[in-house]
Amino acid sequence: MNAPPEPSPPAATSSDGPDLGRVQRWMLAVVTHPDGIDEGADAAEARRWIDAGAGQLESVVTRSRRLSASERLAIYGNAYYARLLDCLGEVFPVLRRTLGEDVFNGFAFDYLQACPSRTYTLNHLGREFPDYLRRTRPATQGEAGENDDWAEFLIDLARLEWTIYDVFDGPGMEGGEAMELPDFAAMEQGNWIDLVFRPAPCLRLLEFTYPVNAHFTEVRATDDELNLSFPEPGRHFVAISRRDYIVRRYPLSEAEFLLLGALAEGASLGDALERLLDALGDSVEELKLEESLPRWFQYWSAERCFFTGIEGSVD
Repeated sequence: MNAPPEPSPPAATSSDGPDLGRVQRWMLAVVTHPDGIDEGADAAEARRWIDAGAGQLESVVTRSRRLSASERLAIYGNAYYARLLDCLGEVFPVLRRTLGEDVFNGFAFDYLQACPSRTYTLNHLGREFPDYLRRTRPATQGEAGENDDWAEFLIDLARLEWTIYDVFDGPGMEGGEAMELPDFAAMEQGNWIDLVFRPAPCLRLLEFTYPVNAHFTEVRATDDELNLSFPEPGRHFVAISRRDYIVRRYPLSEAEFLLLGALAEGASLGDALERLLDALGDSVEELKLEESLPRWFQYWSAERCFFTGIEGSVD
């Protein structure tokens, strides 16, 4: 005959024991301790709520016919970390596939010890993961060691995936119409150089050392086992925004990235163009700005997720 199911959740052993709130806080401290249940019970955070160390667990939690109090609590501890690892894997699916499940979970578990969840929602769980990877990156092997290259590639990939998740979870441009562009050719120069473009709340501009946007697209396009070759480094620029509840990624040239960045910071069109000219120097002649600028703005306007409007006289 099958044994009866384990009672759940663990409870204080008597009605005159610690109140429910203290038991809940004590249990949270015990089951989330990185070194296990007994170490968690002995830790100061748990004893702050109930002074019952590893040898006194059954004064708070009853044992069952088959499991000790420590073993019962371990079920919750294992489930807690398993759920958090699953959540991080859902936020960073391409990074998880790139690293492999075991390696990714190793990085993620260490991250959860350094940056534990502190809020009622898991939406912010992965926010510090890219910075954590940067802080804990392995030592370089020479001036251009393979370890250092891979570390930078993985950090870039984590930044891209967190930004995609953050944009999806934040405000977007649902229902927005295409911004009506002024006829620059018909405007006085003194008018159009003072125009200020209001950026969309979901617009993010990113610069990477490796082509992680292309890698992201490649990995998402296949369910087959990955056969990765390490990409060549180089400067890559991407705009990320959202429209119709879909996060969209736009590869950018350096010139587009610089101009959009200045406009997103609130610079007028004239000031943004000056910054662009100063940054690119002599190479700006190759851009043929007279042809490029109208094409860029027409495209950004049609996409309906770069800007929300224009401030200034368009007459």
